[in-house]
Amino acid sequence: MTTFEKFFEEHPEQKDIYDKEYSDFLLSEFMLEQMEAQHISVRELARRADVSPTVIQKLRSKDSQKVNLSTFTSVLKTLGYQIKLEKVSALN
Repeated sequence: MTTFEKFFEEHPEQKDIYDKEYSDFLLSEFMLEQMEAQHISVRELARRADVSPTVIQKLRSKDSQKVNLSTFTSVLKTLGYQIKLEKVSALN
């Protein structure tokens, strides 16, 4: 068992926090990667997605929790992507 796994075993409440923050990090990194690959600036992406540059900056700075799903979906669509839902476990 890794130190990481031991920590979560000893502090299970931290696992949910980690999962949420890691998801925000991944979304931000994905967007940054696509902007770089497609040579799109913050202002250009904002213009194309019909959002303010501030919204794009929030997403870039891993502050995505303050951006609504509709806005994020618009930004993803502008980059050529869409969100798909996948069932990960059954509710009890």
